Amino acid sequence: MTDLSQAIRAALLTGDKRGKVMATRALVRGWRRGALPTGFSVPMPDHPAWPDGLEILPPGRMPKRGKGGSDRNRIALWHSLAHIEFVAIDLALDIVGRFGANMSEDFVADFLAVAADEAMHFALIERHLATMGATYGDLPVHAGLWLSAQETAHDAGARLAVVPMVLEARGLDVTPGTLARVESQGDLRGAKILQRILDDEIRHVAAGARHFDVFCRTHGKEPKNHWKMLVNRHFKGVLRPPFNDSARLAAGLSRDLYETVV
Repeated sequence: MTDLSQAIRAALLTGDKRGKVMATRALVRGWRRGALPTGFSVPMPDHPAWPDGLEILPPGRMPKRGKGGSDRNRIALWHSLAHIEFVAIDLALDIVGRFGANMSEDFVADFLAVAADEAMHFALIERHLATMGATYGDLPVHAGLWLSAQETAHDAGARLAVVPMVLEARGLDVTPGTLARVESQGDLRGAKILQRILDDEIRHVAAGARHFDVFCRTHGKEPKNHWKMLVNRHFKGVLRPPFNDSARLAAGLSRDLYETVV
């Protein structure tokens, strides 16, 4: 019988965008119903499969995205958001498949829930892109998010510190401004999608912070100091204000945690 890790690996290696969404939803439903047993019998791939023909550029070579309300800029914005959510599916699946054997069932449940959310976010954005006559894959993307996964593939603590507690937390900072800009352009449907994503991302960051705390205490580490050490070692970017302190606090990230890493 297929176990959870086998289903996750298969979803990670599904490059078709609709296929990845459907495979993710199916494995989460199956696990929740008890039809897909918890098991970690296979390793995770070094890189997930992405859609055929997707143009991947180094981050520094990505075209600059304008901030105006032209159709071209709107498509570029929503295409970028689609890519973030598509890779977020893989990040959530990978953290379960790669580290779940040594973590709690709550960890598995929480990050499978994140994977289901990210699949839903991607589907919503894809449908919104379609109203603009565009689809995911029309524009180039970069692999910066997955590089963070590769950098932390050896250590569950490092993965939790960098992906939910830095990368997803950054979404809490920038999404309100994007939402306001989209709403000011009259895109009320897009604004509702972004509000849904923001609400869900608070829960995702909170799950990361909670399980990071458990990880640290299990391994005899002081959470605040260990987080700062891991971020300095494994995060290749720079933490820059402004921070959405209220959303971060709702997710369990106090300002005294991250302000000294800036």
